[in-house]
Amino acid sequence: MRDALDHPLGLPTIRALVQPGSRVVIAFDDPTVTSFGPIRRHAIEAVLGQLADAGVREDDVRLICANALHRKFTHDELATVIGRELVERFGTRLSCHDAEDAEQIANLGTTSEHAYDVELSRPAAEADLCVYVNAGLHMGFSGGWKSIAVGLSTWRSIRHTHHPDGMSMSILHNRMHEVLDEMGAHIEAALGKRMYKVECVQASPARIARVWAGGVSETRAAAIEVMAQRTRPRRAQWAPADVVLYGVPAWSPYAVFGTMNPILTLISSGLGYLGGYIEALGKPGCTVILATPCPEQWDMEHHPSYPDVWRRVLPATRDPYEIQRRFTDEFATHAGYIDRYRNGVAFHPVHAVLATHPLRRLKHAARVIVAGADDPAVPAHVGFETAPTVEDALRAAERIHGADCSVVCVN
Repeated sequence: MRDALDHPLGLPTIRALVQPGSRVVIAFDDPTVTSFGPIRRHAIEAVLGQLADAGVREDDVRLICANALHRKFTHDELATVIGRELVERFGTRLSCHDAEDAEQIANLGTTSEHAYDVELSRPAAEADLCVYVNAGLHMGFSGGWKSIAVGLSTWRSIRHTHHPDGMSMSILHNRMHEVLDEMGAHIEAALGKRMYKVECVQASPARIARVWAGGVSETRAAAIEVMAQRTRPRRAQWAPADVVLYGVPAWSPYAVFGTMNPILTLISSGLGYLGGYIEALGKPGCTVILATPCPEQWDMEHHPSYPDVWRRVLPATRDPYEIQRRFTDEFATHAGYIDRYRNGVAFHPVHAVLATHPLRRLKHAARVIVAGADDPAVPAHVGFETAPTVEDALRAAERIHGADCSVVCVN
């Protein structure tokens, strides 16, 4: 980490960018980012070391957890990712981003090419230097300008990428990051200064493989080059299969410190984070088998708007484009749920609508069979078929695709 900060890409060292009296914001990935090692703490401490070398007092530094529309995290929870000692040292100078606090949001106008709205945390925008610590990349999904233009932004900006066709995990030619890059260029032009980035590639969920520091675009390019070298396109490895089979864990980044619910299990994880396998490995019209008990349970503290979407939105339509048209504005402006987001530990209400967007995978897959569901009525609620076991689900698929159908099982 110290070596990366001493040899930044595209920018001078932090020591050269600040002076005594400079106001600095250090933002960092929230705990939904699956990086479980101490990288955030080491990065923050290393940045603080360079600031101290330049004469910046720690009292002039603020830490912001970039949770965007995710829920806010308590100091005890943040201690698990940045360390108890930093939490206690910074006290009230450690906070979570509030996407609904109008006084703390800077409206930077719209981009010149596509008129994307760009709003940003005011403390980050007005700081003499904003340093963002990215704790790791998930394929091509995270990192880069997504950290800042999403993590420290508002629904008004985030909506330009968070729609059924907007999200992408592609390492190269990522449509989502093309939008975010345009936003990032606008941010730096509007503010008249560069944002500083620490970008990491993980070796495992608990270990970091590579670290870069410097400009957002420069560090992103270096990280993506490494990711592209070590990750072969999945489409090149197998002929498309009739059946795609995988298990869905009882875990989601959106259930960290909380519990799962059927939307997170069946749609957000089953068709979303894991659903890339469907298009990469399955033929058009394939059958997808998800192995999960998927109990119907709801975490009303963290996900109060989710059962509302489950009970009222999904019975009305399972078309993610129609869901977006009919329900997004209602949930994005729901005063009661927004109060829970601002003053509690609840996800922003629109997040439950965004979690239904992976239903778009059903344009490629003809059917989904859930194997081992505790209650078959739960998968049936979203139009999925059920089978008692994986073996039963495979037999059902054979009746559709033939006894010699091809099956790919993702372990």
